[in-house]
Amino acid sequence: FLKGKSAVLIHRTVLGKKRVSGLHFWARGYCVSTVGLDEETIRKYIREQEEDEKEQLDLGLN
Repeated sequence: FLKGKSAVLIHRTVLGKKRVSGLHFWARGYCVSTVGLDEETIRKYIREQEEDEKEQLDLGLN
């Protein structure tokens, strides 16, 4: 819910798009932690997501 609503808000305010149907902003997936996350863990997760997305784009899968 939060990712969807924030993606719509970002598209409307930053990208100036009124219609946001079919547009994707966030990567599919999620991060789960039962202990808690520190800043380095979050940065590592984001780096890995960016690397995965780049690999998909390079293969034409996205």
